[in-house]
Amino acid sequence: MEPFDRHCPTPPHWTLTWRDIRDEFPWVRRLARVPQDWEHHREGDVETHTRMACEALAALPEWRARPTDERVRLFAAVLLHDVAKPFCTQVAPEGITAHGHSRLGDLLVRRILWDMGTPPAWREHVAALVRHHQIPFWALERDDIERIAFRVSLLARNDDLVLLAKADILGRICTDAATLVDNVSLYGEYCAELDCLSTPRRFPSDHARFMYFRTPGRDPDYAAYDDTRLTMTLVAGLPGVGKDHWLTHNRPDLPRVSLDALRTELKVKPTADQGPVIAAANARAREHLRAGRSFVWNATNVSRQVRDQAIGLAAAYRARIEIIGLEAPMSVITARNAARPDPVPASVIEKLANKWEAPDPTEAHTVRWLTTA
Repeated sequence: MEPFDRHCPTPPHWTLTWRDIRDEFPWVRRLARVPQDWEHHREGDVETHTRMACEALAALPEWRARPTDERVRLFAAVLLHDVAKPFCTQVAPEGITAHGHSRLGDLLVRRILWDMGTPPAWREHVAALVRHHQIPFWALERDDIERIAFRVSLLARNDDLVLLAKADILGRICTDAATLVDNVSLYGEYCAELDCLSTPRRFPSDHARFMYFRTPGRDPDYAAYDDTRLTMTLVAGLPGVGKDHWLTHNRPDLPRVSLDALRTELKVKPTADQGPVIAAANARAREHLRAGRSFVWNATNVSRQVRDQAIGLAAAYRARIEIIGLEAPMSVITARNAARPDPVPASVIEKLANKWEAPDPTEAHTVRWLTTA
């Protein structure tokens, strides 16, 4: 996958050409001189750690044994795993922290790889690894580890996460490295026991999977009775991606709850308080839900939190959830938006793009990623 395959170490010497990597990627150069806590990172700044982590990955026999495409994808994940630290690092008298860098890293990686034009599945695999890269360090201390392991298996691969975490530990100088490597290995063994180390976790049905991720403590093997009575198709995508066009050609007969249409009806600008628009959308959705009538929820829906509000409402009425994630290059979105009678401000689109979380299989019965360019 260009341009990562040009920089990924290859046999027989597995050499890392760091100067070329720095020249290629501005987000790597941004890691320089970002400090880290001395107790956990005595090697120095974030760039030094990232270089050492890439070198550690290249030295792992299990990574070298992977097919070329898998090696490149893992290399990209290691190279990007701390990409958010420049924005999260805080220096205080009690120490240096980078709280939230995994979650922000997920968003930044998605934006970086989207701008590069990488395929959605490849991009989301890498983003998921970055989002969860610290999980194996302390995984067995978490009450929600089963759910996290299953989620990673559906978005990426847990054996990839194990290799990323191992490279992260071996690419630093700290006193607890041996303990952390043992913890990572235990996480891998745990995933193997759950049959989700190198393959997606299997569920009895899509409804069983949906209910598992919405119900804490639920048995993942429970074959939940499918009592759904309608389908809500939730469309997600940036302004200008072509949501209305896609719906016209693919769901022409379904009634729509459209936030854009409601803004026009209520005379609410995209930059104004959206409370009245959301309230009106919920009211109209309830009309369809009470009638048992399938319908479309049409909005940007770029974040999981926003999507979950509509999904939670529909699930309470026993709706089957279908998510259609639409995307296109920013240049296409910008051109389409400019051709609108009332274009969305560029600043709004940029803000939404930076908050974009692609929908995933833990959110709905079915999820599809489609390109409209």
